[in-house]
Amino acid sequence: MLFSELKCKDVINLKDCKCLGRINDLEFDECTGHIHSVIVCGKNRLNAFFYGEPEIEIPFRDIVKIGPDIVLVEIGRGRRH
Repeated sequence: MLFSELKCKDVINLKDCKCLGRINDLEFDECTGHIHSVIVCGKNRLNAFFYGEPEIEIPFRDIVKIGPDIVLVEIGRGRRH
């Protein structure tokens, strides 16, 4: 999958079924190439730019499924193992 394809997918938290926004960036280890986390920008990127809406850093281990249209994550209290 290309990063450009990943950026078009909504990120949904399974804990509360809320859309967190879309993937804006990746953090990865430059030596191994492993992805450490994804950076999600809120649903309204313009508001995030002007009002400083925080980005959400989601550890890669919290990604449950990458589907054709959405990325499912599980963040919050009481994460399943």
